[in-house]
Amino acid sequence: MPDSRLCVVFDIDDTLYLERDYVSSGFHAVGCWAAQWLAIPDFQQRCQTVFDKGVRNKIFDGALGLAGVEPSSALIQALVELYRTHVPDIQLTADSADALPYILARWPIAVVTDGPPAAQSAKARALGLNRFASPIVLTATLGNGVGKPHPLGFGLVQKQVSASKFVYVADNPHKDFAGPRSLGWVTVRIRRPEGIHFDVESSVGGPDVEFPNFEPLPVFLSKL
Repeated sequence: MPDSRLCVVFDIDDTLYLERDYVSSGFHAVGCWAAQWLAIPDFQQRCQTVFDKGVRNKIFDGALGLAGVEPSSALIQALVELYRTHVPDIQLTADSADALPYILARWPIAVVTDGPPAAQSAKARALGLNRFASPIVLTATLGNGVGKPHPLGFGLVQKQVSASKFVYVADNPHKDFAGPRSLGWVTVRIRRPEGIHFDVESSVGGPDVEFPNFEPLPVFLSKL
């Protein structure tokens, strides 16, 4: 039986899988649509080019501009909706796939994640997280202004899982750790070299410990 004295809670993006894989998957879905309906056969590559330049907002505007197509608000909205609702081609990283069954055999697992609900739900399904985690808290369904670093989502886990200690494992020091730390949780940063936030430095109030992947995590948890 899992030891209920400890609950291990995970972020999804760039923690359990690589977010760049979801981005590429979304660009592929949008690219197939653009090839058929906009006669832009290389739209996926154009989106990737804009993304690789560091653009994180208005990627589709930039890609359409490169293709000589007017980025109307209706067209952008349609592309964003397609991106957010596509069935993602993603998988757990090898280290998280190895660690999750080991962790689940010893401690209960939950998830707290930000992002559009349709997209985050699709990611959770694609990764099979319902096999490991309960609850899976999508902060965007809780109301306005309560995404991370707001502690509400973490508090919901505390209400639903009986444990004396909670650990949050995530990747982004800008928003991931202040909320759980305010509740007395232990915080762990997974700083994957391929992660989108790899270059973001942790500051005061950041994670308690930092690992490059999940390999040291089970031993760390066993010592808490």
